[in-house]
Amino acid sequence: MTTEEIRINVEKALQEIRPFLQSDGGDISLISIEDDRLVKVQLEGACVGCHVNQMTLKSGVEMTIKKYAPQIEKVVNIER
Repeated sequence: MTTEEIRINVEKALQEIRPFLQSDGGDISLISIEDDRLVKVQLEGACVGCHVNQMTLKSGVEMTIKKYAPQIEKVVNIER
C-alpha cells in the first residue's frame, strides 16, 4: 500500500468511528501519519476531558484504523 493509500484508508476509518464520537459530543482529526506506521490524531470536544478517552483511542479508533490499514502499529492522541 502506498503512503497515499494508507492516508485514504485511515481517513475512511475515521469516518467510520466519527459518528460514535460525535454522538457523545466529541470528534477526531487526523494530524499526521509517520513512516506509514504511526498515526497521530487529535481528540476534540467532549473527548478532550473524558476519562475513558484512552480506552476509546485503543479499542475504538486504533482497532478501526488497523482494520483499514493493517500496517499501522500505533495511534496516539496529540493534546492541544
